[in-house]
Amino acid sequence: MALALGLENKRNVVLAIVLFVVLIGFGIYTFFFSGPPAPPPASAAVSAPTLNAPPAAAGAPAAAANAEKLSNAGIDPALHFDKLAAAEDVRYEGTGRNIFSAESAPPLMPKPIAPPRPNGANSAAQNQPPPVQIPRPPAIDLKYFGYEQDPDKSFRAFFVHGDDIFIARSGEIVDHRYKIGAIHPLNVEITDLSYNNTQTVAITQN
Repeated sequence: MALALGLENKRNVVLAIVLFVVLIGFGIYTFFFSGPPAPPPASAAVSAPTLNAPPAAAGAPAAAANAEKLSNAGIDPALHFDKLAAAEDVRYEGTGRNIFSAESAPPLMPKPIAPPRPNGANSAAQNQPPPVQIPRPPAIDLKYFGYEQDPDKSFRAFFVHGDDIFIARSGEIVDHRYKIGAIHPLNVEITDLSYNNTQTVAITQN
């Protein structure tokens, strides 16, 4: 009787069939054409211990190199007393002065058989340049043969240079070369300006 009621309502049956077909099609599409389920967000995957872990040191290498592993093969741990005794018997024995002892005298140095530079003093004297000979200024050829005294007690001297006769007072220049100095009855001081040489010329008796 229930079947009879369902068949009578054809509209409901058609709707039921269409809905069933849609559900089957949606299931097939979801199974074959949709991708794998999306992973959960990264923030949700972080666990509590990770949040509490200390931060990594700045500039630390990504992966540390492996340390070199040494082998103890060939190592003899036994003590060799003969080698220790030989090392302890070594003593300091020098042929010269002991620098660690204040009582040790310095070694005797052998005397040289001959001087390292024979005739060194004579050779040095021979190699020295001769002393510079300073030329002596020539003698003043101005002849002083007389004088006269003025009323003011000053002197004027008479000179002969070659064939020329000059009369000059103290401070005057004769023949553009000779400067007359102090005039005395027996001599006169004359300076040769060419050599800056001062000489005392005595009076000529002739």
